[in-house]
Amino acid sequence: MRAFVGQRSVRLAKGLSSPSLQHTSISPRCFRVPGPKLFHSSPVLCQVQPYLLADIGEGITECRIVQWFVKSGDRVSQFDPICEVQSDKASVEITSRYDGVITAIHHQVDEMAIVGKPLLDIDVEDETSPDIPPQGDTAQDTATTGGDAEPESTMVTSTIPEEPAVKLEPKHSGLAAPAVRRIMKEHDIDISKVAGTGKGGRVLKEDMLRHLSQQDSMSPAPVLNDTTANEAHETVRLSPTDSQMFKVMTRALSIPHFGYTHNVDLTSLTRFRRKINARAENLPGHDKTSMTRLSALPFILKALSQTFSKYPKLNAHLDPGSDGDAPQLTIKHSHDFGIAIDTPSGLLVPVVKGIQNHSIISLDAEIKRLSALAKEGKLAPSDMKGATFTVSNIGSIGGAAVSPVIVPPMVAILGVGKAESVPMFIDNEQGESQIARRERAVLSWSADHRVLDGASVARCAESLAKSLESIDELGLSLK
Repeated sequence: MRAFVGQRSVRLAKGLSSPSLQHTSISPRCFRVPGPKLFHSSPVLCQVQPYLLADIGEGITECRIVQWFVKSGDRVSQFDPICEVQSDKASVEITSRYDGVITAIHHQVDEMAIVGKPLLDIDVEDETSPDIPPQGDTAQDTATTGGDAEPESTMVTSTIPEEPAVKLEPKHSGLAAPAVRRIMKEHDIDISKVAGTGKGGRVLKEDMLRHLSQQDSMSPAPVLNDTTANEAHETVRLSPTDSQMFKVMTRALSIPHFGYTHNVDLTSLTRFRRKINARAENLPGHDKTSMTRLSALPFILKALSQTFSKYPKLNAHLDPGSDGDAPQLTIKHSHDFGIAIDTPSGLLVPVVKGIQNHSIISLDAEIKRLSALAKEGKLAPSDMKGATFTVSNIGSIGGAAVSPVIVPPMVAILGVGKAESVPMFIDNEQGESQIARRERAVLSWSADHRVLDGASVARCAESLAKSLESIDELGLSLK
């Protein structure tokens, strides 16, 4: 691009390279010459700003790019969504802090972005009004200064650099659900070749599975020789969730675990839940299709909270100390329990806060809310922090006993096994033993043996069992 400008304008252009402006990047597109006019009286001075990934909380150092809402060349305003990132704990939507134009995007979908490093570059526009007279005033300026006359106009050649090409992802990959993106990565599928049946052509999980089945039916099974079979392997990068689990469990290896396992008779609790659920079904106008049934988990959390009022040391954080500092145990008065939830992206542990203030009904609603957000990948950072104790309900998948691993800085964890119907000996009213069908589950405890002795853990566990086996003694209020 060639632009013919006056003497005063040349001095302005030279001034832009002065030391006071050396740290400001000036975009060539800002100097426009509309028709015969040399410069706009209020030119737009553009400054390219790198947009840095901020710390989204909990000491996160890197995030995975889930999807971009913008591309190079798009104009954005403050608070416009730019992209969605996923840390090892939650997904967060990043919004713009500037008004301007996107000039470069530094990461593709599924790449890892480092906190404090640029996500993209934005051409930020600032309206300025330097004293730039029109061409007609140039001669008067020269006469006033008394300097030697210079040519009326000077040719300045400015080369506009081409913007680097940004490789864009397929059309619907950024909007795909986590399950769809996982299938894409596992099977190396180009999503643009999959016919989407969702809203606006969005590709659903069912579309991906149908596409895979069609590929399997069309492709003959390969014949592998022994060499090919032995060499077949795949190296995958740990997801953010798996990376966080790797770090936490590595730290957990330094904790001396004390294990305690016992059987709990849940027959009374099971009958009570069935009675409550049946009563809800028979309410006038009740929509059975949207019915939410009470599970055993809110009862276990509430009974555990009441038990911790007698054994508060299990609801605590341990600071082991460093550089000669003495270890400290901080007992938490608020019962904020993390609940392990299996999701498409891995195991997540959202936190139910203030359990001592909840009723069974409100606990059940909060558990269902957090579970739904976890499976959709929409948990906020605040939903994931502050746990004082962890409950892993492995029984929802299967299995009886489990050996749960303590997550520091907590000092204990409880694993709940699957409830099963078993024959048990019980005493009747006459004191005679008889066999009856009972509902039984195994509770598995792990405690930090540096601060909790075995006897204290055993007493706490048996106190919880007594509360669960006698529902009347729980003293729970249903709202």
